[in-house]
Amino acid sequence: MGEENQTSVAEFIFLGLSQDLQTQILMFVLFLIIYLLTVLGNLLIIILIFMDSRLHTPMYFFLRNLSFADLCLSSSIVPQVLFHFLAKRKAISFLGCMTQIVVSLMIGCAECALLAVMSYDRYVAVCKPLHYSSIMTQKVCLQLAIGSWASGALMSLVDTTFTFQLPYQGQKIINHYFCELPALLKVASGDTYSTEMAVFAVGVVMLLVPVCLILVSYWNIISTVIQMQSGEGRLKAFSTCGSHLIVVVLFYGSAIFNYMKPNSKIVNESDKVISTFYAVVTPILNPIIYSLRNKDVKDGFRKLAGRKLFSERW
Repeated sequence: MGEENQTSVAEFIFLGLSQDLQTQILMFVLFLIIYLLTVLGNLLIIILIFMDSRLHTPMYFFLRNLSFADLCLSSSIVPQVLFHFLAKRKAISFLGCMTQIVVSLMIGCAECALLAVMSYDRYVAVCKPLHYSSIMTQKVCLQLAIGSWASGALMSLVDTTFTFQLPYQGQKIINHYFCELPALLKVASGDTYSTEMAVFAVGVVMLLVPVCLILVSYWNIISTVIQMQSGEGRLKAFSTCGSHLIVVVLFYGSAIFNYMKPNSKIVNESDKVISTFYAVVTPILNPIIYSLRNKDVKDGFRKLAGRKLFSERW
């Protein structure tokens, strides 16, 4: 009987971001532009870092991982959202919903870890510059990257195991625009307390702990930067830190708001809007904030463009 309860709902129906046709068309155009720019920007960063030997440093190694995570996170959510903007019936199968939650949670948790690792990398670069090469070795960087992705997979497994053992009967309408764990818990038929506690515990590990590490890292960075004699060096360091913190506030702030508050069966429209920050907006901001404002990346792009132009002429 328990097994039947879990599979009794063959599909879920989304209410989406809006019921107005004109608004949906406008959102389709907006989300499509954002998605195309996200794919283009992150692919460009990945290719540049791979091809330019000057960018084969720990910072850009982690940035390449972050760009890959952003590309995967956006691609696991936005194409389905685009399709539903134009569809009369916004349906997703039970298996499709489960897959979307597993993938988006794994990538999202991995990105949480990667952002913390990148803040540690900047801390070592600014506060311990003489020991940077001995601390951030190729082996250490590889271990940190693998650990980030492994932690994402593990946390996703914990959350989804608790979520999909719940019964889903009768009510199959989700007031959201993609399969997100808090939204799915609102339509579960059984007691969700143990699942909510598991989600909260995962949130502490993958959201609050990385945020604390990032804040400690940047507190030390700012303290070191203030003591710098060079005004230009101080300005450059503050610019880099400020850009990183913008992403941290948008990504972690919106994720903490949705995942670290008590679950309620009452639908809150603000949850859908806030989720767009970490699901749609942040993946397009990362290439702009971390890379396209970076002199090394811009030089790499000019070098790549010049090489292509030369080959076309000859």
